[in-house]
Amino acid sequence: MKFKLLAATTLTVALTLSISDVATADSGKTYKITITNLTAGQPFTPPVLLTHTRKTGIFTLGEMSSADIQAIAENGNNGPLVAALGVDVNVHDVVVGGAPIVPANNPGGTAFASSASFEIATSGKARYFSFVNMLICTNDGFTGLDSIRLPRHKKTVYSVAFDARSEVNTEAFADMVPPCQGLIGGMPPVGGTGMSNPMLAEDGIIIPHVGINGGIDLFPEVHGWSDPVARIVIERVRHYGDDD
Repeated sequence: MKFKLLAATTLTVALTLSISDVATADSGKTYKITITNLTAGQPFTPPVLLTHTRKTGIFTLGEMSSADIQAIAENGNNGPLVAALGVDVNVHDVVVGGAPIVPANNPGGTAFASSASFEIATSGKARYFSFVNMLICTNDGFTGLDSIRLPRHKKTVYSVAFDARSEVNTEAFADMVPPCQGLIGGMPPVGGTGMSNPMLAEDGIIIPHVGINGGIDLFPEVHGWSDPVARIVIERVRHYGDDD
């Protein structure tokens, strides 16, 4: 793992990064995106959301995961992806969440919510929406959507769990980012690493995640899930003067 996940307790303020020079005040539109964690034992890292044209995207099932996606899937590090999106001319707006999204039953007794809403802008040919976040209690699991057409008014979609296959699923705390234990509870907040272990490297081809097998530190009855893992509501925010 190349990066450490910021301590969950410090992730309390949403950061919005406007990549486009075109503001909402022009002919563009604004959408409200609400992401809800549907799992019982998998907290999500703060998500990266973007609007963009059809000429770009962030991941594709069955293809090689980029270094940016691997940084999120292994370590919850949004920085490399946000930096890459910032120089992509096909990206209109990027929003980065500021706090984990925990299961509705809040097993760790945290102050975090199971749902988070964000506003994101779009304009012109940037008619597509994507997002990604890590499943924290995994070696390199993530969820997200790639290149979903933005609705005229509102729609609800669901996302499943993916395996970036950048690291073997040892399911050992020693090979994962530390916040898992604190966000799920019942386990001492020990172990975790911010370093990559070449001995655990895989082929990097994105596949559907098979879930938690159990055996070392993770248990299917605690950290497991069934797809879908997230519900995403995409709703256009109407402003005075909108013509449709």
